Amino acid sequence: MNWVARVEALASGEDPKLVLRVPAGLVVMGDSQWLPGYCLLIAYPPVSHLTDLKDAVRTEYLAEIARIGEVIQAVTQAKRMNYAIYGNLDPFLHTHVWPRFESEDPSVATKPPLSHPESLRDDPIHRFDQVKHGNLRERIKTARAELG
Repeated sequence: MNWVARVEALASGEDPKLVLRVPAGLVVMGDSQWLPGYCLLIAYPPVSHLTDLKDAVRTEYLAEIARIGEVIQAVTQAKRMNYAIYGNLDPFLHTHVWPRFESEDPSVATKPPLSHPESLRDDPIHRFDQVKHGNLRERIKTARAELG
């Protein structure tokens, strides 16, 4: 599925990884939940770069990143939160919001989340699954809605 179709499937609610729509875009669960609660904020409607957003929308987008981090940290009891905007692979603005846990392997605990071995990140056991991760998604959704 190309990225346009994937974002539209999320926006329409067809993709179960959608947590909720917010004024700044779409909050979605990551494809892999090797760090439980990993989400992304996708600018919607899509733009290519953070600098493509007008000042007020850009401010809202960046504030939403912080809100999502606050919610995920509270829901998952994460030790810390990591945030990243890359744009090197997918040509649309999206931000990764990763919870970090005390239980992580010490060899990667202080490194960027993508330092975790690919075999762990891509292990099918961690792929988002509605049955397995739906409750976590709903808890994130509820907590974010309570922020207003």
